[in-house]
Amino acid sequence: MTHEEKKTAKIVEELTMFFFALEASYIDARIEREEDRAVIRVEADFNPAYADKLSHLDPYLNGKKNDGMGDIYWELAGSGDPGETSQLLLIGMMIDRAEISVTENRVKLTLFRTY
Repeated sequence: MTHEEKKTAKIVEELTMFFFALEASYIDARIEREEDRAVIRVEADFNPAYADKLSHLDPYLNGKKNDGMGDIYWELAGSGDPGETSQLLLIGMMIDRAEISVTENRVKLTLFRTY
């Protein structure tokens, strides 16, 4: 397994832990590998009491990509407390962009990551 595949798996792990912290009872994640990129899709529900944590998704996931920081700190993804927004910042540094859809009880994420 290459480092790029491990990084992609860490992103999925961290998002899974994030949604567990929001008391999700449904989490669906899939990865579509292409020649030079991965597309990560995650859909989850959440406890409405944690809806405020979702406000961090767009600014953190669509922040500036930082390949250098991502290369250094990618192994830390999943190591913090579940639901920490600092982990979302790390994911944001490791991806190119995110498409985010939030409804009253469901979140859909599509993350694009170029190798």
